[in-house]
Amino acid sequence: MRPLVPPYIESLSPYIPGRDAAEVCREYGLARAFKLASNENPLGPSPKAVEAMRQALADVHVYPNTALGLREYLAAHFGLRIENVITGSGSEGIMSNIIRTFLCDDDEVLAPEPTFAGFRVLAQSRGVAYRSVPHRNWHLDLQALAGAVTPRTKIIYLANPNNPTGTIFTREEFEDFYRHVPPHVLILLDEAYFEYAQDDPAYPDSLHYRYDNVITLRTFSKAYGLAGVRVGYGFAHGDLIRNLLKVKLPFEPSTLGQAAGIAALQDGEFLTRSLAHNRAAVEFLTKALRGMGLAVVPSKANFVMVVLDSASQAAALNEGLLRKGMIVRHLTGFGLPQALRITAGTNEANALCVEAIAELTGATSHAASR
Repeated sequence: MRPLVPPYIESLSPYIPGRDAAEVCREYGLARAFKLASNENPLGPSPKAVEAMRQALADVHVYPNTALGLREYLAAHFGLRIENVITGSGSEGIMSNIIRTFLCDDDEVLAPEPTFAGFRVLAQSRGVAYRSVPHRNWHLDLQALAGAVTPRTKIIYLANPNNPTGTIFTREEFEDFYRHVPPHVLILLDEAYFEYAQDDPAYPDSLHYRYDNVITLRTFSKAYGLAGVRVGYGFAHGDLIRNLLKVKLPFEPSTLGQAAGIAALQDGEFLTRSLAHNRAAVEFLTKALRGMGLAVVPSKANFVMVVLDSASQAAALNEGLLRKGMIVRHLTGFGLPQALRITAGTNEANALCVEAIAELTGATSHAASR
């Protein structure tokens, strides 16, 4: 008898998000907790986006349109044609559509290790082979990835900046990599954190490229503070977008998501403030944690990754932080049980987290007061 659930689904481990602050407060009997586990914007959402959603509430009884307005605005904002733009319920929603659109049973997916665990879950849910290439000093090894391509390879996933390491690959590295990738292989560039890295002159903003086999994904969840709305967007050759539109859900993003996305793009003041806060917060966390003798990977995103000596040490530190109301991400689900990822939070949360880590490790923080 054939199984009701395919074996590749039965064996799949679901993506586990960061723990909720209210849940941690209940479990540990705390009055408050700070969530520094999910790379959310500590400044909250764009005020213009909030106002746009408030005005759009009167229309939520009507199905959303096909996001034509948001696609048109994104095209104008980035100097593209609407035929090159797609939107979805977060960038993960578009990733899911890419998996459904382009992968056949005999295809395989190639990705670096470590990287965003959610993509691995999506790829493996299709039942295709998933192969990974180890990092090189916490950076994506693009040369090794290009060398690992086989005739079955259909998609190569690259996050830049990478999650959970926060590292980037450069324009020169990407151009060399691309020269070694066959044209039938789709390169999926996940730029969820690109706003935080775009001021680096070495960063290869993918909109400068017009490659037929590259899809760029971005999101409003991070720099614009709209993680709860679930709205993302992507850019690609018109033929790729045309086929993606055949399989995407007809009513995504939501009415509120579309309104929020357009307004967020108009909120330059919030974006500037958000990026300035993040630069200072990442610098503070990096300096403070390194001052305790901890290994911190240089980050171009809105988080830092701390590498401990062992998985048991990381687990103990994670548990100790939870008991103090500091929720960080123990990276077991990313294949890094010896590491923690800490989101750049508010000044108060960052200072309290540093203080808690110093107490738990017996170190002395030399970071300047915020």
